[in-house]
Amino acid sequence: MKKIIALATALLAAAALYAQEGTPESAAPAPQQDTTAVAPEEAPEANKKSPKKFPPRMEYDRSSLAMCMIYHSEDEFGAAIDSAYHAMPFPDKYDDHSIGVSRIDNSYFVGVQKGNKTGLIKAEYGKKLNAKDLEKNAAALEKLINDNRIANYMLAKWFGLYDGDGICNMDLVYYRGQYNATELDVAMANQTSRAKSIIDDSGMELIGNTYLLVNDMTYATAEERAQAAKVALSVLGGLFDAVMGTDIGRTVANVGGAIADGFTGFAVKNHSYLFRLNWNEELRNIFETEYWMSEPDPAKLDKFLKDERFTMKYVAHEYECSEKTVAKGKKVDREKLIKMVCTRSIDKNIAALQLQYEDFKVKTPVYEEVFNEKGKSIGYAVKIGLKEGISDNSTFQVVRKEEDPETKKVKYRYIATLKPVKGKVWDNRFMAAEDDDNKDKDAAALTYTLMKKTAGGQVLPGMLVIEGKYSKVTE
Repeated sequence: MKKIIALATALLAAAALYAQEGTPESAAPAPQQDTTAVAPEEAPEANKKSPKKFPPRMEYDRSSLAMCMIYHSEDEFGAAIDSAYHAMPFPDKYDDHSIGVSRIDNSYFVGVQKGNKTGLIKAEYGKKLNAKDLEKNAAALEKLINDNRIANYMLAKWFGLYDGDGICNMDLVYYRGQYNATELDVAMANQTSRAKSIIDDSGMELIGNTYLLVNDMTYATAEERAQAAKVALSVLGGLFDAVMGTDIGRTVANVGGAIADGFTGFAVKNHSYLFRLNWNEELRNIFETEYWMSEPDPAKLDKFLKDERFTMKYVAHEYECSEKTVAKGKKVDREKLIKMVCTRSIDKNIAALQLQYEDFKVKTPVYEEVFNEKGKSIGYAVKIGLKEGISDNSTFQVVRKEEDPETKKVKYRYIATLKPVKGKVWDNRFMAAEDDDNKDKDAAALTYTLMKKTAGGQVLPGMLVIEGKYSKVTE
């Protein structure tokens, strides 16, 4: 049994290639602090009790997400960003599918840049990466992810192999899929058609919506940005003098530089690369027929962890430069400042990726209908806000999730269209209430975004809200 438990913990072996514990001697070690990585020898004792108990389930139709970051040991603030990243809250509209991989050292990448330089391609300050450079970075990340069989570990988590007993189970599937546990246990034990259909629709809808988000965050201090502004102003001032034959331009440049010197702060440039687990009928059949383990089978488990047919693919990229500037001389908790900037940067990129890649969209339930003091309905409460990129101009589809009685497949039926009420968008950004520069404290004090119906039928609490158009919605 000890051998079986040891093999089960190989699910975290890839973390050694990514995280600090497995950093090669040629790479600078990552800073020492707690991360999502778990030492392999600790995993069995922590997880060998089965079935696993899960927290109360919110009625969301969620995608599953794991996240990691690129650690820049060569950057002055690399350790500070790393520390802030591992202290920030996990995005609450996604199911946490972390598998112990929390960071990738930038020095692991060789051959992406020209010459003998290591690391991914980084944009110069004030410039974005071009399409060719983005493609190179994404390809390098995808190769590293698939070479280390991250997809296999994603699937292993779905099917209970983190429990430490080497036996597959559907606990996580029916928890996230809202299935009745007793019904599913009986179905699986008897290998009924209902069990097959559960694996079918769960596999396609739940497991197929499993993602890895890699955040490549680098910093630019306000001092650096101020210096860039001073250089730009100096050049412009010189050109102005040359044309006008005066020194007015130089004076303007000096004044502008002095103003720039009066501020400090922190800016994070974040390139977020989104990867999706490849999952289809063929792969489902491979797992079900070749790797489903009703009893411990070390050889089969080892073979599964090495199977190259399970992969992840790059699907989207988003770039965000988030900054926080404060007047020099003002007392600032730099650690808190960096954490706020990094967290908001990731939140912005996740919101933008939802619009770019629709299967990644959050489907949030209508929380409740809202009434005024006279008992008249004034709209609907939805627990999303500025963190998800919501504005007064956003539009949402309200849909009802249904199961086709014949195919047993899930579909979404259009019910209505909602739009935020002006001035009633919840500011749920990280540390919004504590931010001294936040001019709209009333928005931070809200607990939901109020939305009004602009078209469609009756909206009921529990129906799902999706921003923009969603192609899988039927009339």
